[in-house]
Amino acid sequence: MLRDELKDAMKAAMKDKEARKLATVRLILAAVKDRDISLRTSDDVPDDDKMILDILGKMIKQRRDSITAYEEGGRCELAEQEREEIAIIEMFMPRQLSDDEVTSAVAEALTQTQAQGLKDMGKVMGALKAKYAGQMDFGKAGAAVRSQLSA
Repeated sequence: MLRDELKDAMKAAMKDKEARKLATVRLILAAVKDRDISLRTSDDVPDDDKMILDILGKMIKQRRDSITAYEEGGRCELAEQEREEIAIIEMFMPRQLSDDEVTSAVAEALTQTQAQGLKDMGKVMGALKAKYAGQMDFGKAGAAVRSQLSA
């Protein structure tokens, strides 16, 4: 389980005195704990690994946005720190699909959902998110779906 993997990584970072890795893994575990607390009152509890992958994806996106802001502000040392955190977070993510694999997955989802036009885009994206959580950039996938549906 991903949760156990994160706890083991935190222990290893403590032993190896890797400050950046330890801080990043602690941030991940804190975000997971926050989500656990918010889900206590909910009847709809998602799969644990899927929930953690969702959190990791959001954390990576936040850091990429921060990198852009830091670079525009001339704070290259902070941008580098964010890049290091992204590398650590990506250690817990599944392998990302290549552009060709994303195109193939989109074509498969279009066939599977029998999408006819742009009105079916939500259905296609839902199928992709269910099958490829954490494995693709859904922003790029959305653009690919849009282009194939409008063609």
